[in-house]
Amino acid sequence: MSESKGLVLVVEDEKTIADVLRMYLSREGFGVHVATDGAAGLAAAKQLRPVAIILDVGLPIMDGTEVCRELRTSGDWTPILFCTARDDEVDRILGLEMGGDDYITKPFSPREVVARVKSILRRSSGRIDGAAELEIGEVILNQDTRRVALSGGEISLTATEFDLLAYLMSRPGRVFSRDELLSHVWGYESVVGTRTVDVHVAQLRAKFGDHDPIRTVRGVGYSVDKV
Repeated sequence: MSESKGLVLVVEDEKTIADVLRMYLSREGFGVHVATDGAAGLAAAKQLRPVAIILDVGLPIMDGTEVCRELRTSGDWTPILFCTARDDEVDRILGLEMGGDDYITKPFSPREVVARVKSILRRSSGRIDGAAELEIGEVILNQDTRRVALSGGEISLTATEFDLLAYLMSRPGRVFSRDELLSHVWGYESVVGTRTVDVHVAQLRAKFGDHDPIRTVRGVGYSVDKV
């Protein structure tokens, strides 16, 4: 038997969906733990320390966005893939604003869910081409330690926020369209909506405040200017 790729926590109250995800993830070499409500999912995340979390939005006891909020507030930045039964942009954006790395809308292909989990994990453990340490203004990003410092203090980022910033900082002065960023950072095409990029950029800006290194190029996309 091949070595496990780590434990994925599935927080899903629909048994059929949870069972299918368990089967597909297990086939790919992941260990799987299923929790059927938000409170149990939060407890499992803290106790088991999974490599990734598949988190339904509409859960009993505590909804998925609240679980994510609790984890991020406590300093837990485990990659989170949100699942929502409602094809509602408000729900998707709220999940990302709470600190989610990605989202998928039900009904979904279990193969796509596994592909998204793999993509998140690649981003959280890999390095964008370029130097180990990138510096723009007062922002210093270290790709080996996956840490970002601002004026000597550390900024906490999700895996996706980190890789989006790293990609932009590794190519200062280059303007990227939202479609390009989805393809290179998220690893899939823009069918999920370029609004995803905008939300993550907004989250980065909120964390950097007046020291935000990202520039919006109206009608084109985003860039980090050379200093």
